[in-house]
Amino acid sequence: MAIEPVRVFLVEDMPHLRSVLEDLLHSVGNFRVVGTAGTEAEANFWLEEHPRAWDLLIADLVLDQGTGFGVIKKCRQRPDSRKVVVLSDYVTPGIHRHCLALGADAAIPKSDMPSFLDFLGAVGVPAAPRPAP
Repeated sequence: MAIEPVRVFLVEDMPHLRSVLEDLLHSVGNFRVVGTAGTEAEANFWLEEHPRAWDLLIADLVLDQGTGFGVIKKCRQRPDSRKVVVLSDYVTPGIHRHCLALGADAAIPKSDMPSFLDFLGAVGVPAAPRPAP
């Protein structure tokens, strides 16, 4: 029996980074991107229109219009099985605490791919092996 893919909704305003993340998700395991958005309004609209269509939401904080903070808040009343991770260049200790207080499961700097891969493994798909130090 095949394992159902983890359905990912990706909120990232930079098309190149969105493509890189899609490629990464495809390469590390059983993930399927089911939707993307580049603004807070687009993301919130997609979430309203597809309330049960995702398992994992990956959000940047700085978007073309609006922020990832509003997207995190939109997901606050989700089932525990659905995960929200912030992946942003702007994650500081204070921003990390704020994201968790808003309902995110994790907030990871884009420069910390090992932690992001570990998070992906925690949602049920083995992370890709990392090179030895």
